[in-house]
Amino acid sequence: MRRVFQFAVPAVVLGLGLLLNSAPSFGKPEYVKQTKKGCTTCHVDSKTKPKELTEAGKYFKEKKTLDGFTAK
Repeated sequence: MRRVFQFAVPAVVLGLGLLLNSAPSFGKPEYVKQTKKGCTTCHVDSKTKPKELTEAGKYFKEKKTLDGFTAK
């Protein structure tokens, strides 16, 4: 019984740590497939400020494509 606790307690602590440190994702996998670009192309920082968009992100939000976008 003691052996079970030796593995269960660290596993629970590790699992809770991973759960509490993960950020929700607002992007969609379809966007990555469509644009062939990473998250940071459209988002300022996908972990701390996922809703804050770059100029490319604002362009994509409006046009639903990055075709024709030029960085300023």
